[in-house]
Formats: sequence, C-alpha cells, structure tokens
Amino acid sequence: MTRLGFLMDSGACIGCHACTVACKSEHDVPLGVNRTWVNYVETGEFPHTQRHFAVMRCNHCDDAPCISICPTGALFRASNGVVDFDDSRCIGCKGCMNACPYDALYISPDTGTAHKCNFCQHRLEVGLEPSCVSVCPTRAITVVDHDDPADPTAERIRREDLPVRAPERRTLPKVHYAGTVPEALDPLARPVAEDGLIWSDWTGSATWPSQHRARHRARQHGRRTRCLTLSRGGPRSPATW
Repeated sequence: MTRLGFLMDSGACIGCHACTVACKSEHDVPLGVNRTWVNYVETGEFPHTQRHFAVMRCNHCDDAPCISICPTGALFRASNGVVDFDDSRCIGCKGCMNACPYDALYISPDTGTAHKCNFCQHRLEVGLEPSCVSVCPTRAITVVDHDDPADPTAERIRREDLPVRAPERRTLPKVHYAGTVPEALDPLARPVAEDGLIWSDWTGSATWPSQHRARHRARQHGRRTRCLTLSRGGPRSPATW
C-alpha cells in the first residue's frame, strides 16, 4: 500500500517561491488563488531577528474532513493516498473550504469548482515528480511514502517526530516540517497583546491617546514635507520617518 505525503525542510527553504510559480504554471492556476504558497514568519527583536519560511498546501490528510463533507464525492482519496478532486462532480458548495483547517482549498474563478494541491497526479502517473519538487533549488520539498519501511524520509519523520500543522484537529495530515519554528505552523504561537490589536503600533487601547495621535500627525506631516522637498529638487534634509 502507498500513502504519499511531503516533507518540507524549512531550514533549507530560501523563500524563492519557485514552487508557487511552478505550481501555477503546471496547473494554469488563476491570479488571486494558489495551490501552494510560502508563509513568511519573523521572530526575535531588532537587531537580533530571523525570517523563517514554511511552504503551505493541502496536507492530504488520512482523515480528510473535505472528503467527509463533500456531498457529491468530488473530493476523494486516490490509490496512492493523495486527496484528489473531480471537477465534473463538484457543485461549488464550498463545504470543503469550510471543513479544511488548513485553508488549502479555493473556488476556481475559471471553473466555479473547488481546486487544491493534488500532488500533480498526472505527473506521478508517468513517473515524474510533482512540479514543486522538481524546481526547488535547495531540495527543500521531498515526496515521502509513509507506508514504505525502506523510505529514508519516512524513517526520518518517525525518528525525529517531525511536526505537522494543527495536530489537535485530528485529521492525520501527511505533510511534515523540519527545521521550522512553532510560529510558522501555528499563528497562536506568537504573542498577542491583551487588546488583540496584532497589527497596530499602539496596543494600549482601541483608540490612540491624544499625544500619540498628535505624534502620528506630525510624522505624517514630516513625510509629506520631505516628499515635496525632494520632488522639487531641494536639499535632502534628514529623514523624519
């Protein structure tokens, strides 16, 4: 029996997006949607910071909720363990999108049906690697057969107990990660301010205090003044931002 999955070596990934581009080209993926993408996470505090990369996609779960919820059987498990889809049976109900904890599915704007990573099944059938694997310059993406006791990648996953995304959802994902940080796989692993304003410079309250608002306006005015000076060929005064 065969149960295919991926090992993503985030320590080797350089964030070049070759996998994303190759996937789009291989499957004619429209603009605005992706079957695979690279997650960027930055950790540490200046000047001691690091950027980490993690390739995201369908996890081809052994207990895939997208298969269970699909009312027409458009999502199914192939004989090699891959979760695949059948356009001709999909009604575009988006049930699979709601059920997937990995945000791996989308409705194609071209067909109106659900699409996702299908492990490049058409390439596997003729003995080729998935397009993302073949183009990765650092070999950060590896195909693994979890049912093959002689597969060295599967043995490494077991030996090092390499993590998966959202194990608490009990979907039994078959995409494992090496050389990564918890923040890259779990958004909740990053600290969030008590007020929940994770994207705001000011997290003291929902509205800025008057002194912070005034300081912000002064900075904005300084930016506009500098831009006007430079556009008129004036002297380059020190930056105000």
